[in-house]
Amino acid sequence: MTEKMDKKPIISLRNVIKKYGENLVVNKINLDIYQGEFLTLLGASGCGKTTTLRMIAGFEDITEGEIFLEDENMAGKPPYHRNVNTVFQSYALFPHMNVFDNVAFGLVEKKMKKAEIRKKVREVLELVQLTGFERRKPDQMSGGQKQRVAIARAIVNNPRVLLLDEPLGALDLKLRRQMQLDLKHLQQQLNITFVYVTHDQEEAMTMSDRIAIMNGGVFEQIGTAEEIYEHPKTKFVADFIGESNIFETSIHAVEEKMLKLIMEQGDVTVREQGFEVNEIAYLCVRPENIKISEFPVEGFNLKGIIKENIYVGSQIKTTIEMINGYLVKKTAFPDGDMKPAGSIVYLYWDDGKSVLMHTKEDKIYNYIESAEGGSIPS
Repeated sequence: MTEKMDKKPIISLRNVIKKYGENLVVNKINLDIYQGEFLTLLGASGCGKTTTLRMIAGFEDITEGEIFLEDENMAGKPPYHRNVNTVFQSYALFPHMNVFDNVAFGLVEKKMKKAEIRKKVREVLELVQLTGFERRKPDQMSGGQKQRVAIARAIVNNPRVLLLDEPLGALDLKLRRQMQLDLKHLQQQLNITFVYVTHDQEEAMTMSDRIAIMNGGVFEQIGTAEEIYEHPKTKFVADFIGESNIFETSIHAVEEKMLKLIMEQGDVTVREQGFEVNEIAYLCVRPENIKISEFPVEGFNLKGIIKENIYVGSQIKTTIEMINGYLVKKTAFPDGDMKPAGSIVYLYWDDGKSVLMHTKEDKIYNYIESAEGGSIPS
């Protein structure tokens, strides 16, 4: 978390539940969001992230629990009585109004003096790089320009919190990436708390101080981009953020801080704590951390055959088939430890470059020494 943030949360969600009839959409979530923070709610469609945003905004009532804004319980308070503004993917601009009037709309409703309105509108248009566009209508502007107008209209009212519901989703890739940087810089300039909803993991990791990953109406993990990528807490997070090799494993032995793991693909010894003998777990290794050798490496018994190498400019993406048919992904620079397709290799990685994750599954694990139909010579 950045130094600019206060330790006291500006928004707090306490045991929040949302149901539509019998359909449980958000399941008893807790979250603190801090002043000056850029927090992203990240997840696939239907996970509950937009519903959570709409409950903070006041567009949806909560079924159970509490939402606090600056220590004030928001129960029963309509959106216009909450010091938050929302920016939507659809822009929601008034088509008959020009840019100036769209941005000024909220200030006019507050009956602010005309001179003050002109001053504030010009200031925010300069912030979003739209000086000179005051008299244009929305249909005379590009998608990126319309989104800047929507953001200007939201921030001109000096909200304590800005809620953004997939605001860049309608833009093309190049413009979206530029707008990501512009939005982050704007948030830093204003020191307003941003709560941002997206399904795009790259967008979340580019912009956020913290990311809250949602799945099935609950938070799987909340942390910085680095924490979530380097130390995923669950299989879902490891699989959802970036590329991962995820092995199902059984804890065979615990010796001080070292664990011996048994997998269908072979045996591995890792430095981990907090696991018990016979516990089922998931082992996550990112493709960039996979290394290969012509000979077995101490602590690793993972044999495979290289199926293909794909050149993608700055990287070589290698696929390695294990004895049970599982395909391991490996990435490396072109001058790295690449072997031609068909090569028999042994996999390993440096200490600390894997993550062992608990699972609540209670199924019995059966160690399979070889997989029927495997293509790896003995």
